[in-house]
Parts: sequence; structure tokens; C-alpha cells
Amino acid sequence: MRVELLIGKNIEERIKAIAAAGKLSRTKGDVFTVLDSCDVYEKNIGLVKRIIGMGHKSIMEHDYFVFALGNVTPIVEQTIISYRLTSFTIKSGREVDFRNVGYYVPTFKDDTGHILNNNDELVIKYKSHMDYLFHEYGKLVDAGVKEEDARFVLPYSFNTNIIMGLDARELERLTKELLFGKLSKIDELKELGNQLLAIIQKYIPYLEEHINAYGMDDTDWYDQYRVKEQVKPYDGVKLLASTPKIDETIIESSIMYHEQTTKERAHAILKDMKKHNPHIMEEMMAEIKNCGEQRELEQVHFQFAIPISLIVLKHLTRHRMHSLLIPSFVPLWDLSNYQTPATIKRVDLKHYQEVQKRNLDVRNEFKEAGVRDEDLVYFYLCGTFVNVITDMNGRTLEWISRMRCCTKAQWEIRDIANRMVKLVGDVAPLYKTCLGATCDVFHYCPEGKESCGKVKKYLGEQDEG
Repeated sequence: MRVELLIGKNIEERIKAIAAAGKLSRTKGDVFTVLDSCDVYEKNIGLVKRIIGMGHKSIMEHDYFVFALGNVTPIVEQTIISYRLTSFTIKSGREVDFRNVGYYVPTFKDDTGHILNNNDELVIKYKSHMDYLFHEYGKLVDAGVKEEDARFVLPYSFNTNIIMGLDARELERLTKELLFGKLSKIDELKELGNQLLAIIQKYIPYLEEHINAYGMDDTDWYDQYRVKEQVKPYDGVKLLASTPKIDETIIESSIMYHEQTTKERAHAILKDMKKHNPHIMEEMMAEIKNCGEQRELEQVHFQFAIPISLIVLKHLTRHRMHSLLIPSFVPLWDLSNYQTPATIKRVDLKHYQEVQKRNLDVRNEFKEAGVRDEDLVYFYLCGTFVNVITDMNGRTLEWISRMRCCTKAQWEIRDIANRMVKLVGDVAPLYKTCLGATCDVFHYCPEGKESCGKVKKYLGEQDEG
């Protein structure tokens, strides 16, 4: 693992800006006068530390950093993208051959955190198994299976690379969790925490004293209630709950917004408008769909249960503005639950199933040898299924559907997005007109030369008109 700070090394300029933010609310003069008064570094850093020590941490949000994370695993990737105020660019696994990227090798420990006596022997066996899985991935690619489908046999130990951007407040939260939270029991995550701490000590002098275990818990409170039932993937995407009368709620919210009136009055106004124009709701929904803000769509919510493969989960997680419940990596999930791409079914389903079973058997051997769960997470395969629950407002669902219903989206997330749109459309037919790929809803394609060409159908219709 290599972690490097790309943006944020200019300490004095950054501290000056943060100090000015701290002084602004209670100092005479405009913002530029305040900035000019922050001309002594020692005073600035002292002020920043004092303000943050009082609990006023919002000024930390003006301090921004960009990191390069080299040769980390998807365990790191999936962990950090769950921090919703952080930005990421991640190497694609859909069009890159991962045969030679390398993989992470843990030091195998027992449940007390002590290195097992036979660690060297386990490492040899682990490497042999990882080499086998990468070899099977290569065989699938050579057999004509696309990389995005072949990767379903890749273990979660493979190396990937990430550009990560976040402000100091989110950096504090992430680093504390990696060092002192339950994630810290996974050595790779703690190593990332230590490397971030070293950068904090060098470039963020006001933050180090706040990176401590205060308020952190490395246990799972639910362990005492755990029933330990056998986990099975959900039977497809389910709409668990939604706002009642979705179409009416959106339209009436728009009337309330524009007329500055009550909900009751908005309902009466809409009722009167319908008498004069039976299609008024369709027309108003079209206007809301095509306006820039679409704030009215945020007034309705949907809760979904979604079965999804581990490697495709990031396609959903990276949409920040929804509340996603993802199980922790430990306790271990059932590796017998996995996704099978249609291309693999056509090429060699039986062998694919044998690879999945062999991986499960080897994982169980390591478990029986006393290896703790935190070191076994690298036996997860990219195709391993996980059940997630999420809640999102109508604007977020509209955005997700734009990206993920596109024919160029990865097939599994596209199937999930289309199913979400179908379920919502059954209860909100007018709102459904806002959902779908950009070409279907707005009749244009942002992909340019890389467009699939579907949008031409709509352009042709417009030309004919």
C-alpha cells in the first residue's frame, strides 16, 4: 500500500483560510479585511486549535485534501466510499485485465489478535489459492468472457488504485474509524489509518490531537442479539415502503412552493385546476422533470431491499445522497450465495460453480485452523451476494436511474435500476416519466462519440416532426 497527499501540502495558506473562517462571524469588516488580519501563522494555528477544541468543527470543512491510494484492495475501496462526503475516482474493473495486478497477503491471527504459530504455512497455502483464482479469471477471459464478468471469480484481495478527495472533518472521522473503530481489526484498514495519521502529523497540525479513541467502539452492539440464521439473497429487488400518493405529493409540493400556501390549500388549488385541465398533473410533472432544480422530487421517498454482488455494490454505494445499510465484512457472509453472469453460464457454468465451492472450502479450512474473521475477508469473491437496504428521495432515484438504466451501465446494476423504476412506476405512473436513462427521459445522450446510438431514435422522431 502506498498513500500520497496530492493536494493540500501548502500549510500556511490553508491555515490562513481556516483561521479567517473562524474569525469571520465575530470580527468587524468584510471577508477580505479579516483575511488580511490573518497574517501570522503561529496566531492562525493557535486560533484554529482553540476554535476546534470548543467543538466548532465546521471550519475544518474549508480544508480540503486529495490522496492517491496505490495498491489497496476492494476491502479498502468499499470501506472508504461509504463515507458519503468523500469523493472518489477508482480504476475500472470492467475493461481492465486484472491478471497481473497483484494481491494483498494478510498476516493470519487468532481471535485475540496474536499471530498464529503456523502463519508461514497458511501464507503459502493462501498464495497458492489466490494464484489459482487469478488463473481461473484469466481462463475465463481467454475463453471469451468479458473482463467485467470474469472478475466475478476474483478474490477481494486484488490490488486496485484510487484517487480520494475529502475535507479535514471527514478525514478526521475516517482516520479515527480506521485506527480505533471495529474496522481497525482488519490490518489493511488500520495500515491505511496509520498512513493517513502520518500525513496528518506532517501537514495538518491542528488535527493530530483530535485523532484518538474517544467515542470509538470496536465492537458490534448487535452481537448480543444475533440469531445467526442462514443468510439467503433477497428474492429480487423489493420496494419496502414509499411516500403515500407520490404523484399528488410532488405536484402539491410544487404548488405550496410557488404559491407559499398550506398543503390543504394546495390540494384545493390542484382540484380546481383539474376541472379546467384534465391533463394538468401530466403537464406540471413534465415541467418539474425538465427544470434544473427538481426540488419537488425530493419531497417523496422510497425504501428498497436489494440483493447485489459485492463488486457491483460500489456502483450503488458511490451515489452519495441515499441512506444505505450495508452489512459489515465481519461476521463473515455466506460464500455459497453468489451471482452468476449469463456469459459464464454459456461458457462453463459447472466449472464456475466448482471454483466457488473450492474457494468456500479453502476459506473454511482457514477458519478451522483458528484464523480470525478479519483476516478471512479476502476470501470474499467479487460475485459474492450481499443484501442491502436503502432509502432515497425521488431526485436521487431519478439521478440513479439516469446513470444505471443506460445500456452502457454494467448489466447487474442496470437490471437493479430497471427493477426499481418498474416498482416505483406501479405506484407513481406520472413520476415514472422522470425515471430512466437520459436518452429515454430527456432525449439526449451525454456520452458523445461513445453513445450506444439509442438516442438517434428520438432525434429522428424530432426531425420528422
